[in-house]
Amino acid sequence: MLALFSCKKDSFITSTDARLNISSDSLRFDTVFTSTGSVTQSFKIRNDNEQMLRLSSVKLMGGSSSPFKININGIAANQAGNIDIAAEDSIYIFVSVTVNPTAANLPFILSDSISVEYNGNQRWVQLEAYGQNARFMNGSIISTNTTWDNSRPYVILDFLNVAAGATLTILPGTKIYAHANAPVIIDGTLNATGTAVNKIVFAGDRLDAPYKDYPAGWPGIIFRSSSINNHLQFTNIKNAYQAIVVDQPALNANPKLIIEQCIIDNAFDAGIFSINSSITASNLLISNCANNIALQGGGVYNFTHCTAASFSNNFLLHKTPVLSVANYVLQNGTPVSNNLQAFFTNCIFWGDNGFVENEIAVNKEGATSFAVNISNSLYRSAVDPANATLTNVIKNQDPIFDSVDVSNRYYDFRHTKSPSPGLEAGIATPINKDLDDNARPVGLPDLGCYEKP
Repeated sequence: MLALFSCKKDSFITSTDARLNISSDSLRFDTVFTSTGSVTQSFKIRNDNEQMLRLSSVKLMGGSSSPFKININGIAANQAGNIDIAAEDSIYIFVSVTVNPTAANLPFILSDSISVEYNGNQRWVQLEAYGQNARFMNGSIISTNTTWDNSRPYVILDFLNVAAGATLTILPGTKIYAHANAPVIIDGTLNATGTAVNKIVFAGDRLDAPYKDYPAGWPGIIFRSSSINNHLQFTNIKNAYQAIVVDQPALNANPKLIIEQCIIDNAFDAGIFSINSSITASNLLISNCANNIALQGGGVYNFTHCTAASFSNNFLLHKTPVLSVANYVLQNGTPVSNNLQAFFTNCIFWGDNGFVENEIAVNKEGATSFAVNISNSLYRSAVDPANATLTNVIKNQDPIFDSVDVSNRYYDFRHTKSPSPGLEAGIATPINKDLDDNARPVGLPDLGCYEKP
């Protein structure tokens, strides 16, 4: 019996009814920028029979002219024949794609197919890639005033530096994708002003699943000591390591960074990390970052109608307050303090209940000038933040965001549902629009970055 069983395993099944399991009938590659290639995807071909199965052919139909390349069970080839698969065993087919540069500005679709033939049968696996031409900035230094338009996305490799004295102006609708090791370094001025309809986007250049949703996909935007007069509006910054870093005071009387109607999301370390600098922010949403807002070492800050919210998910655990403010930094273990003025008006500071009891942390060292004022704002806290002046605050009342679906990574931080405590709980300010560019009322506005229509 053992001999018969062994012979059966070693013999080939030749019937057209032989069972062949192909793990996927199609492979789809999300946006691949020209000339940069893509990640490799794969599918498995399994012989579900109790006898060996011979594949007469595995073939990439586009051949050598195809943008796709395949590897058949460890061999890089466009076609292979007489491939034997042991009983109840499998082989892998690996597929990659490279998009050649073209003159096309708009996205385009590339397609091909892989044919698998055995015992007179033919099966197909369809291949599809979404490609786009782009402008590539490889270790680029912008030393004169420069404008970027939205006709093609920009892909940053190595780094991008806006030199002191130069201004980079980014027009509405422009998309900027940075490689994993490619920070955007601003020594001069960044003026990125989109519109409600045509937002500017900064993100990592891996747009294929699952990497497109990973935090720390690229380093982030760094405003260094010589940088002045920076302005971001209707700009979305996502999946960075530190989305925005602002270092040292402004060299003039203006805030070093003005940020309006922007979204910062899914930053691995910090949404905004500022060291003794100056920021004016309004209608800003900072969501699901390890540290949403971290203001250290003093500085001058005004946050109005901002929402900072974090919920633990598969990528990041919410373990630190969504807002932390301090007038000092540690140097060799010793606190070094500077003057601090920080004002938070009509804001929401919220996170899921788990690791964090207090969503606002205010810390003070030394005898430098110190003022932290939180007014008409909603936050979750077991203990009121020390060293802060609180006026008309709402504590520990759920803002009732429209949607928080952690498993599907879907969040809507509007709070239009009654009885949300943030509705009409604000105080009048000069901010007359919200993050959606909807008008705020003359009377009592809603808290946070969104206004109920």
